[in-house]
Amino acid sequence: MIRLSKRMSKHLRHDPGRVGLTLDPAGWVDLDEFLDALGVSRENVLEVVARNDKQRYEIVDGRIRASQGHTVAVELDLPVVPPPPVLFHGTVARYLPDILREGLRPMSRHDVHLSASVETAVRVGSRRGKPVVLAVDAAAMAGDGHEFRVSTNGVWLAAAVPPNYLREHVS
Repeated sequence: MIRLSKRMSKHLRHDPGRVGLTLDPAGWVDLDEFLDALGVSRENVLEVVARNDKQRYEIVDGRIRASQGHTVAVELDLPVVPPPPVLFHGTVARYLPDILREGLRPMSRHDVHLSASVETAVRVGSRRGKPVVLAVDAAAMAGDGHEFRVSTNGVWLAAAVPPNYLREHVS
């Protein structure tokens, strides 16, 4: 199932055209088209969607999309919402000097991904080595006019996080 989840992520977030899919402007594609394009069963896809620990995918009205993390052009139409006072971002030490100088940038994605919990940030940072967790002063950012959105799976999204809102979180 992990392999199928990675294939789903690739084609719903990064390269739908490779399997002949076209996402609508909000990132949705017909579920039956998706199943045909990947050559997989509905049962397996539904199991991946249900069991994915990050809840990366959503199915609504016979359509499927990735919740966030796209590198292809999509507009998820998520409303602007007030964030909790502090959000967190997991990274690794080798990126810390650049981040503290330049802030958090979306890089190839549409938004910077933030979490409401230290635990999630640690898990995200651990994918590339020993994690470093940054605390984001989301309350100050929002007060200064920065917008936040939250995806259906609870990932907080911001266009960028300037360095003056960041500090290293020490557990």
